[in-house]
Amino acid sequence: MKAFRVTGVAPFGSMRQAFSLDLPASDAGDAEHRTYSIMGSRHKANRRSIDITSVEEIDPRTSTEPRITDHFREEIAAAGGAIIATNEEE
Repeated sequence: MKAFRVTGVAPFGSMRQAFSLDLPASDAGDAEHRTYSIMGSRHKANRRSIDITSVEEIDPRTSTEPRITDHFREEIAAAGGAIIATNEEE
């Protein structure tokens, strides 16, 4: 399994809104299928109404998504911990 970040636009109520979803999947096609499944079950969106703009493989250490940190827990710990960009307040 690999970590993927899927971005796109989907209907949320009466509006269309951009989304980004990090999830574990075996390949890019599986990541798309899981995205359609998750968005359909959470927001009752049809597959035809969801526009996926990109599917890219990411380093699991850069994600804060609980699904990713749980699935790749051992790999993240073995690599020395998470790589999270800190936003400093000015």
